[in-house]
Amino acid sequence: MTLPLSILDLAHVGDGGPAESFRASVELAQRAEQWGYRRIWFAEHHNMPTIASSATSVLIAHVAAHTQTIRLGAGGIMLPNHSPLQIAEQFGTLATLHPGRIDLGLGRAPGSDQNTLRALRRDPMAADTFPQDVQELAAYFDGDTRIAGVNAYPGKGTKVPLYILGSSLFGARLAAALGLPYSFASHFAPQALEDAVRIYRRDFQPSAHLAEPYVIAGVNVIAADTDEEAQRLFLAAKRRRVAAMVGGGRTFTDAEADLLLESPAGQQVLNMVRYAAVGAPETVRGYLADFAELAQADELIVATQITERTAWLRSFELLAGAMELAGTAA
Repeated sequence: MTLPLSILDLAHVGDGGPAESFRASVELAQRAEQWGYRRIWFAEHHNMPTIASSATSVLIAHVAAHTQTIRLGAGGIMLPNHSPLQIAEQFGTLATLHPGRIDLGLGRAPGSDQNTLRALRRDPMAADTFPQDVQELAAYFDGDTRIAGVNAYPGKGTKVPLYILGSSLFGARLAAALGLPYSFASHFAPQALEDAVRIYRRDFQPSAHLAEPYVIAGVNVIAADTDEEAQRLFLAAKRRRVAAMVGGGRTFTDAEADLLLESPAGQQVLNMVRYAAVGAPETVRGYLADFAELAQADELIVATQITERTAWLRSFELLAGAMELAGTAA
């Protein structure tokens, strides 16, 4: 395989709290830079105690200051939570500080629950203007503002590359109409992957930003030295997820969690990680080759549900070696 490989860092908060999460994100980025990954993205989430990337642009700035070449960005910023001008200023600042290294992926979901939505002072109807907001934001970066007399400083003329994120056909159609690259969240919302990519490629309109369609597909990866160890890590991840999403945050024994996984609600949770490369390096490589073909992907962005830091880093290292990235990997 010769596809570029990137990372979605979920900024998991473990026993060491957010400070430890930030240190881990820096270490991963520094190593990923050496291993040959193309980019690392962080996602905007709010009111989630296990995710530390709520102030997404601030975390990107921190990691960028401790790395040299790897691209960094948002995967994504939930644009209805913000004004386009504010995001243009934030990412224009990042692009000015770190030229040629900053990406901006955009989503229209709130990234939170309804109570948090209200706490963000978000207009419940803001998602309806997402297409217009994307165009307004792009105009700030292009130096061709859509609001007379208003420009992003910094930001004007930085041409920060935009990506439309999606898990449905809406994002596919929008990315195609605007001539922007499209990133599908198949690592947690796999249902519409094939239809969305087909529609995007069929309807793509070339633009000043992009001449040909470009698809990034999300996929879960757990790589370990053996298939058995990878499956053990995957089972632990599935137990954590079902306890969090179905069990209301209660603590369960492994046997109880396995019973939850067998329930209808548990099966829905398992379907979220339908696309998962789990195993030793050669097993993972074979799975990703098949997945890239299924997704018609130009690039893969990988997420992992591993929370133990040594195994987490080892998974990305083994993956880089399996995929023969340009850097140094075991």
